[in-house]
Parts: sequence; C-alpha cells; structure tokens
Amino acid sequence: MTEATRDAPVQRPLRADAQRNRDKLVEVAAQMFASDGVDASLEEIARRAGVGIGTLYRHFPTREHLVEVVYRREVEGLCHAAGELAQLHPADVALELWMQRFVHYIATKRGLATSLRILLTTNSTLFSDTSGRVSGAMRGLIEAAAASGKIRADVDASDVMHALGGIYSAPNTPDWRERSGRLVKLLMDGLRFGARG
Repeated sequence: MTEATRDAPVQRPLRADAQRNRDKLVEVAAQMFASDGVDASLEEIARRAGVGIGTLYRHFPTREHLVEVVYRREVEGLCHAAGELAQLHPADVALELWMQRFVHYIATKRGLATSLRILLTTNSTLFSDTSGRVSGAMRGLIEAAAASGKIRADVDASDVMHALGGIYSAPNTPDWRERSGRLVKLLMDGLRFGARG
C-alpha cells in the first residue's frame, strides 16, 4: 500500500436520511438552475429542500460541485429515460417523448452554462465522462423508430441532434419551453413524413 493510498479518504455510504437530503438538494437545485440560472440562491435551494445551508455545504462544498452533480444527474436521467420509454411506447412515440424530455435537459443546461464553462477549466472529468452519452441514447431511439417504419429510413441522428441543438440557442423568453415543445412536434412531423409504417 502506498502512502497516497493510505492517506486517501474512505468514502462511506451515506445514512438513509443524509442520502434523502442530498437527493432532495440535487432535485431542487436542478429545478432552480433551470428556472433561475446558475446564480440561484444556495440558501433558497436549501430552504426548498427542507434543510439548512450547512447541510447543503456538507454535501456540496462549492457551487461548482453542486452544478457538476446536477449536470451528471440530468445526463443519467436522460440516458435512462431512453431505455425506459423504448420499453413502454411505440418507437416513434418513445422518440418524441424523449425529445420533449431533452427540452427540460436543455433548460437545465442553459441555467448551468456559466458554471459548466468554469468546470471546463478545472480537472473535472465531467465532460469526458458524459461525452457522447446523450447523442448515443438518441441514436438508439432513432434507429429503432426507423427500423419499425415509424419515421423515415434516411434519418441521420446527428442531423436531429443538430436541430435539437438549435433549441438551446433560441432566446430565453418566458414562452421558451412552450415554443420548444412545439418545435419538437414539428420535428417529429418531419421525421414521420414519408415513413413506410
């Protein structure tokens, strides 16, 4: 055993109540970052999660740490949803529902943009760990929908991702989510046009 290994802190599992508090903080932070941006008050996040600010700082020593955990959670949730939706719905419906969920993911990512840029300059493995996972999840849904004949066979997943990326660039107006939902429906109409199924 090396000295570094001996000195490394041991990660113990959290008690059930501490895990619940941590999960609630992440859930509330994701909602507030999506609605208020990355400058959302940490005190307000703690208050809405039903804990004190000290509990928040015990779990997340810095705002960037909280941002990183929220972003990882969003990516995990989006990727997990792809498989879940594929099991529960016809392939084209699963794709459309997933793209609507992608709009929520984009809203959170927009709220985190400043801190995500800061994380790019640190030693965080966030981007190398998550790179390609979202586009891979979407590619699987598109391939399944095309194979089932529910969308056009000539659809390129990277083109669809590029179109969805345009939603990210749209001005952040009060009706942004509603307009983004309509854009997803229009995109699905285009994907279904000319399908054999």
